[in-house]
Amino acid sequence: MNIIKTHIEGPLILEPRVFEDARGYFFESYSKKVFDAEVAKVDFVQDNESCSTYGVIRGLHFQRPPYCQAKLVRCVKGKVLDVAVDIRKGSPTYGQHVAVELSEDNHRQFFIPHGFAHGFSVLSDVAVFQYKCDNYYHPEADGGISILDGTLGIDWKIDPSQAILSEKDKSHPMLSDFETPFEL
Repeated sequence: MNIIKTHIEGPLILEPRVFEDARGYFFESYSKKVFDAEVAKVDFVQDNESCSTYGVIRGLHFQRPPYCQAKLVRCVKGKVLDVAVDIRKGSPTYGQHVAVELSEDNHRQFFIPHGFAHGFSVLSDVAVFQYKCDNYYHPEADGGISILDGTLGIDWKIDPSQAILSEKDKSHPMLSDFETPFEL
């Protein structure tokens, strides 16, 4: 497994070692031993999957303490642009983001620790997106930042005015109107 650091402390890109032959391919997508030693000690308790079509943008989501969620995400069909925004009070990279393309072809995964808002845009006709979480979903702790916030500088690779958003995602506040519950 190749672990790639990003310009923000915490989020990491994981590239598995893929073995290919005439039959297809094989790779180890997760090993607790390797993850604990090289990424972070995280106890994943829930796996989720979504299927979306081109133009969908989901996010930017997080859960407030004490129900924070770290995530390990990947795209098993299609292609997405995955984004993590630093929302940790006192962080020198507060409001900055990391964006990485995840696809069925590159097999990359993206680790998003606590203190980050997370979202993705669908760049293929259809995308199947999977993620591991280290905490269960708690609707009372659900939060978000608007994907339409231009101050974040995110190029979603889709015109946000043409994006397909849920009603909930349309109502998230801009970063400047947001009081973060996360401390660095």
